[in-house]
Amino acid sequence: MTRFFVLAANGVVFLATALFAQAPVPTPSASPIDPASEPTVLAVAKVMPAVVNINAERVVRRQARDPFEDFAAQFFGNYRSEPREIRQRLQNLGSGFIVDSAGYIVTNEHVVQRAADLKIEVTTSDGKVYNARYITGDPKEDLAFIKIEGKSGFPFISLDNLSRNLLGQTVIVVGNAVGYGSSISRGVLSGIKRDITIENFDYKNLLQTDAAINPGNSGGPVVDISGRLVGVSSAKMAFTPQGVPTQGVGFAIPAETVREAVAEFKKVAEQQLAQPQQRPADLNQPAAAFADRLFGMQLQDLTPELTAALGLIPGRGVLVSAVEPGSPADEAGIERGLVIYRIGRHNVNSVKAVEDWLSRAQSGSRIEFVVGIARNDGPRQLQTVSLTAR
Repeated sequence: MTRFFVLAANGVVFLATALFAQAPVPTPSASPIDPASEPTVLAVAKVMPAVVNINAERVVRRQARDPFEDFAAQFFGNYRSEPREIRQRLQNLGSGFIVDSAGYIVTNEHVVQRAADLKIEVTTSDGKVYNARYITGDPKEDLAFIKIEGKSGFPFISLDNLSRNLLGQTVIVVGNAVGYGSSISRGVLSGIKRDITIENFDYKNLLQTDAAINPGNSGGPVVDISGRLVGVSSAKMAFTPQGVPTQGVGFAIPAETVREAVAEFKKVAEQQLAQPQQRPADLNQPAAAFADRLFGMQLQDLTPELTAALGLIPGRGVLVSAVEPGSPADEAGIERGLVIYRIGRHNVNSVKAVEDWLSRAQSGSRIEFVVGIARNDGPRQLQTVSLTAR
């Protein structure tokens, strides 16, 4: 039934119609987009299995004189010991990505700088850890080539179909940001053909992006939303050369440069495969290699002159000349200047003797050392400490 109402106001007539009440009908709306179908999510899922975190340990060598030469000079006048080698372990954390199913990896040269006793471990996105070896690198381009040992069949990022690198396009940085593996950041490609200088190193023809590049991202891939390679994360400019702080200014090595470098790197890898691998034996390593590698202490023979200068019992013990911070030796309280007199039940009086005994030790072995100071004409302060080889 319909009712009519007529209202009059100022000569204007309004006609209103009232209908029986009806249930409201909702307006159809578009269904929400599933995040799993977002282009960025799909691109990350595509490339993440090929991205690795890199932990590179290298040993820096430097020359130093005996730490007790000043003391000895009081007794021998112009006495000066021969310079000796001090070795310090440094660790670099960075990123990289597999470019071949055989396990070849591209990263920054500064992440895996070639040095003696270099140790490289890579961790894939699924948490598996592999040993890798350094093949070659190009310091000028800041690119390096390493390979996972003894494995194959890896997912990889293809270098055959590269991003077009258009200004304003979305780019994704993937890597080991500040030690957090499998991290990503997103931004745009802000510029191309950038030349910069960071810490006296000149970088040429770089890409610029506002996507966050943090310590640990170095060597990781920068990709577009199709998962194609844009470049390799290389540097972040925190301050201008004039000292002005910056925001959102990161740089990457162009993918085309990477592809050209990898082509040359693979030639080197093929040459190495054609030649027998020459791996240095432990016996050819510098003195005290086992003591240093397993327990973090460097040793030195006690010469007659040094023994007399320090007032020690002649012909006994080996001098501890350096201790690595945080090493098993450091945690046990062993300090530079102490003397090791016994390993287990065996007296030692030379670095060679120490190395002979420690060559039998393995990671996790627990070994007792008798250390202290045994004066020639004074009290002997000795104690037994137990160290676990790392």
